[in-house]
Amino acid sequence: MTIDTESTTIPTPAKAWAEMARGNQRFVAGEPRHPRQDVERREQLVGKQAPHAALFGCSDSRLAAEIIFDKGLGDLFVVRNAGQVISDSVIGSLEYAVAVLQVPLIVVLGHDECGAVRAAIDSQMPDAVSLPPHIYHLIEKIIPAVTRVKRGETSLEAPDSTEVGREHLRDTVSELLQSSELISDAIAAGTLAIVGANYLLLEGTAVPDIVVGSI
Repeated sequence: MTIDTESTTIPTPAKAWAEMARGNQRFVAGEPRHPRQDVERREQLVGKQAPHAALFGCSDSRLAAEIIFDKGLGDLFVVRNAGQVISDSVIGSLEYAVAVLQVPLIVVLGHDECGAVRAAIDSQMPDAVSLPPHIYHLIEKIIPAVTRVKRGETSLEAPDSTEVGREHLRDTVSELLQSSELISDAIAAGTLAIVGANYLLLEGTAVPDIVVGSI
């Protein structure tokens, strides 16, 4: 990672999200521009980076952030793990994006048909098979969402994975705010916003579910 000490024009959180939304609309419509992906752009970025947003999303191969939002090299600071589960390394990476790179926006991106969410649901079923310890440790933070959704349903069957995913997305944003004073302070100062969005695999749309800050 390169620390950019040069002065750059930083967009407002609202403008940064508007640019993300427009890029997603182009992707959905099948009209991507594939901006800032040429040789000249590579040369511009050798000594610095000034992304306009950070994105924390699931590692799922179908969630390629720059493609979904029609972005180019240097546009997004991307952090990913399975199930977009908060960890110390995730918080540290996002704090770096806010404090050093001065991004005005963090997008937390979940999606439907998430394997980590499904694994968390399956782990709570009566006939659950034990998971390898590292996988279980990863999905453990999704289980509270499973429990809440299951409690609200009368069926003895597995809870709806889409609803569990939405609940987990909200939990992720909440945990990020609780765990990082730096990020919470930036939101309070109006220099940062967080958008929690769910990506729909078939449609290609990133649908905002929770917003913290002003966009």
